[in-house]
Amino acid sequence: MAIQRMDNVGIVVDDLDAAVAFFTELGMELEGTGQVEGVWVDRTVGLDGVRSDIAMMRTPDGHSKLELTKYHAPARTGGEPVSPPPNTLGLHRVMFAVDDIDDTVARLRGHGAELLGEVAQYESSFRLCYLRGPAGIIVALAEPAG
Repeated sequence: MAIQRMDNVGIVVDDLDAAVAFFTELGMELEGTGQVEGVWVDRTVGLDGVRSDIAMMRTPDGHSKLELTKYHAPARTGGEPVSPPPNTLGLHRVMFAVDDIDDTVARLRGHGAELLGEVAQYESSFRLCYLRGPAGIIVALAEPAG
């Protein structure tokens, strides 16, 4: 038996409205929002007393989704989130194909995004860059050449 598809990527954020605005500016569409709590959530994620708000974002083609989650309970443990470098082990970036990388970078800067390096040319195939987005995640952009 094989998987059917990758359904979504989850990102935990401190400011759900700001994250929705960021990904909307990128070109994603808000599919829906809701509150999540109860025994089934606790059992699924392995935490007790979960209460969170979620926003499901989808790409314009409808094939890819991000689930943005703001936890209200239980309280987060540990220190403030850090901004790990791109070579940190584990999931660290989400990449989007865009039609105009310069325009996209300019619009996302209005939502607090910062370039990690610069927009660079990869051979004759793509222009690429990494931005720091909501909750410190890295959002990569790729503009096909041509």
